[in-house]
Order: sequence, then C-alpha cells, then structure tokens
Amino acid sequence: MFGSQNTNNEYILRRERVFLVLAGLFLGSLTMLNILGISRILDLSFVLWGQKIPLQLTVGVLAYPITFLCTDLISELYGAKRANSLVWVGLILNLWVLFILWAGSSLPKMEGTDDTAFLNIRDNAYATVLGSMVAYLLAQFCDVKIFHFLKERTQGKHLWLRNNGSTLVSQLIDSTTVILIAHFFANAFNLEGNNNLAYSLTVLILSGYVFKLVTALLDTIPFYLCVKALKNYLNIESNEEI
Repeated sequence: MFGSQNTNNEYILRRERVFLVLAGLFLGSLTMLNILGISRILDLSFVLWGQKIPLQLTVGVLAYPITFLCTDLISELYGAKRANSLVWVGLILNLWVLFILWAGSSLPKMEGTDDTAFLNIRDNAYATVLGSMVAYLLAQFCDVKIFHFLKERTQGKHLWLRNNGSTLVSQLIDSTTVILIAHFFANAFNLEGNNNLAYSLTVLILSGYVFKLVTALLDTIPFYLCVKALKNYLNIESNEEI
C-alpha cells in the first residue's frame, strides 16, 4: 500500500514539474516577444525561379511558435481549463512588463549615464503592447477552443489535425491583429506616406504568418514525440487529461 502511495506521489510531482517547465517556456517566450517586439525588422527575402519573394519578419515573432507548442501540450495533457488559466497569466505578465517599463522611465536616472537603449526598448514595447495583448488573447483562446473542438469531433484521434488546425487558424488571427493595431493605433512601422501601404502591411502580415505556418508544420513530429513521451512519463492514458 505504501509503495503504491509513493508511486502516486511521484507521478503527482512529475506532473507539476512538467507543467512548470511548459508554463515557464511559454511565459519566458511571451516576455521576449513583448520586449523585442518590432525593435528590428528582419529582411529574409529570397529569389525563387527568378522572382523575388518578400519575407519580412519582426524580430519578436521568432519567439512566438514555442508559445503555441506549449499551449497545445498543456491542452493535450492538462485540459482546456489549465491552458486557459495560463493564457490569463500571460495577459497579467503583459501588464507587468508595461508597469516595469513605466516605472523605469518615471524614476530619475543616474547623472552622466545614457539611457537611449532603454528608451528605445520602452517606445517599441509601448508601440506594440496594445496589439500584442489583443492579438494574444484572441489567438490563444482561439487556439485552445479549436484544439478541444477538434479533439471532441475526432474523439481524441488525429492528434496532428488538432495540433496544426488550432495553431494555423489562431496564428493567422494573431499576425493580422498585431500588425494592424501596431500600425493604425501606434504608427509603429513609420509607413506614413507610403504609396504602397496596403502592400507593405500585407507583406508583414503574410511573412509572419508563413513563418508561423512553417514552424507549426515542422513542430508536428516533435509534438507527437513529446505527447507520447510525456504521457508515458506522467502515467496518462492516451485519451486522458490530468
């Protein structure tokens, strides 16, 4: 009896440790996303069959794919309620980042020091935080909702469908929302007077989405392997949630 109780306690500890690791990766990536934001636009355009294909990414998007992988793993292992709770914690974290940036710029600086780097980071974060928060809420709740809708419709089968389906739809919402809000409400991209404004915004939206699309498809195999390994490690049945 004592052996069985010790085993159960060990599985409980494992489940909490894994959740903390996934939540930490999610929140850490989210913080990087908000701080880096649009501080740098990456031009990864390439030539295909003699035609230049524009690919322009905000540096903050590099951290984004891992957030959806983490929420999908938490949704699969721990259920929608815990995944949604993490989404709300992420929103609070956004507000905390804003508060620290505000406090850091409100307090007096040391004489003779240069705070240009901090002010640039602050301005970039302020410019994108509204779009980031709105897009974050819409995309993450959409991701969790679609994931469990597909899980119920397929009766727990076709893991690849709910992983990719939920992520691809939610990332399109995220890419569109954050770019449009960052431009029209904060003029974050300095595109005023651009004769091809619609084209420039479309390139930014589609570039971010294509990046997320490719990474979402590439993470299918790691997602399968993680789910299989973690369910075995945490002693969870194939269709069971913690």
